[in-house]
Amino acid sequence: MSDLRTRADSPTAAVLRLAQPPVRRFAPGVFFGLVSALSSVGLLATSAWLITRAAEQPPILFLGAAIVGVRAFALLRAASRYVERLSSHDAAFRQLSALRIGIYRRLVPLAPDGLRGDAGGPGRGDLLTRLVSDVDELQNLPLRVVQPLVVTVLTAVLSVIGVSIVLPSAGVTLAVALVLAFVAAAVVQSAIAGRAERSIAPLRGVLSDRLLDYVSNLDVLVAYDAVPERMTRVEAADTGVRVATLARAGGAGATSAILSALATLASVAALLVGIPALGHGLQGPALTVIALVPLAIFEVVASAPLAVGAFRQVRSSAARVADATPAELPAELPEPGSGVDRRPTSSMVEMLGLGARWPGETAPAFDGLDLRVNRGDRIVIEGASGSGKTTLAHVLVRFLDYSGSYRIGGVEARELSADAVRGIVGLCEQSPYLFDEDIRQNLLFAHDTVTDDELLAVLARVGLAEWTRERGGLSARVGDDGALVSGGQAQRLALARALLADFPVIVFDEPTANVDPVRASELMRDILSVASDPHGEDSRTVIVISHTPVPDELVTQRVRLGAPALP
Repeated sequence: MSDLRTRADSPTAAVLRLAQPPVRRFAPGVFFGLVSALSSVGLLATSAWLITRAAEQPPILFLGAAIVGVRAFALLRAASRYVERLSSHDAAFRQLSALRIGIYRRLVPLAPDGLRGDAGGPGRGDLLTRLVSDVDELQNLPLRVVQPLVVTVLTAVLSVIGVSIVLPSAGVTLAVALVLAFVAAAVVQSAIAGRAERSIAPLRGVLSDRLLDYVSNLDVLVAYDAVPERMTRVEAADTGVRVATLARAGGAGATSAILSALATLASVAALLVGIPALGHGLQGPALTVIALVPLAIFEVVASAPLAVGAFRQVRSSAARVADATPAELPAELPEPGSGVDRRPTSSMVEMLGLGARWPGETAPAFDGLDLRVNRGDRIVIEGASGSGKTTLAHVLVRFLDYSGSYRIGGVEARELSADAVRGIVGLCEQSPYLFDEDIRQNLLFAHDTVTDDELLAVLARVGLAEWTRERGGLSARVGDDGALVSGGQAQRLALARALLADFPVIVFDEPTANVDPVRASELMRDILSVASDPHGEDSRTVIVISHTPVPDELVTQRVRLGAPALP
């Protein structure tokens, strides 16, 4: 099961489950990790026995098996560790891909209006961190949490059994030392670094959010001399991340110190119980083995407390990812996959008692709208700020669900798939997004089979022919998010996209909002005349949402939200 929506448990647990590879992929890494750990213990034990036994100067024949064992364990440790890394990382990366797909599947029906950065919700930088850094952090669940714990427990149990075979009392002291080491290290690390491990992911999100805000609005900050204050906020967030990271490192250092001390005490305890047993069934080489084996075992066990700390950080990231991808869609968003994927035969739009609200809001943005739009109509939607004009635009392209009735070609929009609706109704937003590519690529995604001549023709139609020539043609770049073009030019490029996509109905949301007043009327006239082309065979319907006056001769109908339609 690879979709987060199919999980019946908590959202965080669903993310963690999806981050853990299936047993068939996870088991090889555990097996070879266990072989590597046991080879380390076996190498030290065999080496200790060989050196001690050789000091007794027996015939070389009695040392042959130990010599071969040392070589075998050394080679096996290196080979198994390589295969373990290969198999465990392959499993983790494959599962990370499945996790990303599951998360993106969950994001698609949320976008765009379910991902708005409202108060109390993640900002753009924090959301980006959740979907990149926090998702990447989840690969540590199998690599740094589950596998180390499984390998540590199995290695400790098998080692205690092996030492107990040599000397039962030494096996008991080793088991007690291992339990004490795990508990003490876990408690100390939790006390020093527990809070830091849980806070690193949220602090990282705050830093990304503030940094993105600073970079995106640098021109405004410079103009109003607000750079020092915003830079202080960025530095404060960076300090928070740095302090938490240092605290985590401090916890890891304290854990290593405790484990080293207890490893030494375990060796001393083995000597205390082993020396009295010399000559009573215990030989010198065997005493060396039970005294030195704890050093190798504790080297393996050292990863267990660190795995507990890593789990705190992984769980924090999982909770943030789950929060960004809720298990249930807000009621204000259309249900994904609903409706039939067929294009209505007519582009006539009818609204009866139409209303809608934004996700998380209790009051509707607008309500009770009655409107009939025929082919070729040029409609202007007017209203005060906050009256629901943009909400209406998002309802028309099914970004938001609605109350009342909204019919296209006589078919209720809920009965059509979102793609079918958007094949009829296209939206040009207030700030059209432009890719950091050339003019050609910013148009081709609307219709990828058109030729350069057709692109130039549509640019001429929207009044950008001369501008395109002056820029050097279709290969001229528009800059990051359209930084190299004006607001009016961006709107004309958006109009060109809509014409290429051949939408029967085009909705323009505040097209003159980012245009100076001198050019705003000219842009509005071009939008209404070029997009609708009432005398052409491909006459389109144009719905313009505008806060600026539009000449009466350019429109066929005016609508003020909350009031009857005007002729």
